[in-house]
Amino acid sequence: MCSSVVLGGVVLLLLRWLFRLRRQRHVHLPPGPCALPLLGNLHQIDKQAPFKTLTKWSGVYGPVMTVYLGPQRAVVLVGYEAVKEALVDQAEDFTGRAPVPFLVLVTRGYGLAISNGECWRHLRRFTLTTLRDFGMGRKRMEEWIQEESQHLIDSLDSTKTVPFDPHPFPSRTHLLNILTAVLRFGSSPCGQLYNIFPWLMERLPGRQQVVFGQVDELRGFVMKKIHEHQETIDPGNPRDFIDCFLTRLNQEKDVSSSEFHYENLVSTVLDLFLAGTETTSTTLRYAFMLLLKYPDIQEHRVPQMEDRKSLPFTEAVIHEVHRFLDIVPLNLPHYATKNISFRGYTIPQVSVFCFVFHDNVMLCDACPLTTNAFVWSV
Repeated sequence: MCSSVVLGGVVLLLLRWLFRLRRQRHVHLPPGPCALPLLGNLHQIDKQAPFKTLTKWSGVYGPVMTVYLGPQRAVVLVGYEAVKEALVDQAEDFTGRAPVPFLVLVTRGYGLAISNGECWRHLRRFTLTTLRDFGMGRKRMEEWIQEESQHLIDSLDSTKTVPFDPHPFPSRTHLLNILTAVLRFGSSPCGQLYNIFPWLMERLPGRQQVVFGQVDELRGFVMKKIHEHQETIDPGNPRDFIDCFLTRLNQEKDVSSSEFHYENLVSTVLDLFLAGTETTSTTLRYAFMLLLKYPDIQEHRVPQMEDRKSLPFTEAVIHEVHRFLDIVPLNLPHYATKNISFRGYTIPQVSVFCFVFHDNVMLCDACPLTTNAFVWSV
């Protein structure tokens, strides 16, 4: 029975592939490497570092090219100029969020990360405004950052100068470890395979089954916190993002078209956790490594928040850490919600966009840590 289902799925995918090829004969797509039915270009891509393969191909086919990730067509933009033209000059055409299967699994199809249109605009505006009201990017965050930094310093001091693995220090709780595991699965070869063949991976044994349980645990934690907030909320004195969302939800509970409902709250809180934890801890670990490798950077005094406008060297070091790290080399995939014209090519609706920021000129791995260019630009 199982083999019949798999065979039927393969036949349907093959027919879909042939139908798509027939429709594309009259569409001026960007060039790209030849692809196989069903597999696309997967067999040619570096599974551990896909951006390296895509960057290499851009030298042959140009900064805008078509690649097939299994049966899914992806238009890949490589380098600063192409990405800037798409996301800045033609921002309205490229704002669509792709329905990445793993993100759909985590968020149940709700929340900020994969929403589009007015839903995305409303949730994004509300989220940014609320977080700023609670101090995001402002001086009032300094005390919290310093408190967390002191905990981290104390943990490092406790090693008594003995060599240690820095990985556990920025993420010491069970919850953070789960967040790390879920995010790493999403960027692993197994996670990418799930994004391409979700219907198959859901039925096969493997690491993904463990991750499915971890996703349920994360959702359960968020739902528990939301319930606790519902029991103790004071609409006139909101304590955090969840309180503000619940207040807005109650205000618009009779508006059928409102984006402020329970599922969007759960998934948006999950989005914020996923986007803000592993990225921060990974950046810190990488910064530690660079500070150890280039100890002369540490000769300057510890800056304070009020110094920010006159800290060109500190700003330059932060820029350099991100240049070296390149934490999300492919960014989150975007989605063509309509037919798009870009650099003389026609990009059909439902195409996925991948943006490769790893520019060989601007992000040279062989370049030493240098703050000069950033200091002069501040």
